[in-house]
Amino acid sequence: MNKAILMGRLTRDPEMRQTPNGVPVARFSIAVNRRFAKEGQQNADFIECVAWRQTAEFVCRYFHKGSMIALTGSIQSRSWDGSDGKKRYA
Repeated sequence: MNKAILMGRLTRDPEMRQTPNGVPVARFSIAVNRRFAKEGQQNADFIECVAWRQTAEFVCRYFHKGSMIALTGSIQSRSWDGSDGKKRYA
């Protein structure tokens, strides 16, 4: 099972694009506070997110930098060869 539930604040405004077939895609990142941190400290993880179709349009319409957002989805990784010849992961 690959299901993720996250809640955090947008670190930047969502960026809307479309695929060559016209499918809307939104990219954004959120800062998710860690549940357990040392006393007096706040740690956060910065998670890159992608939303598709109507969800992408909804996120771009109603959310902006600093907005609190709750997400459900799945975690996916990918790799590619960078222009410098090194393997990159996301």
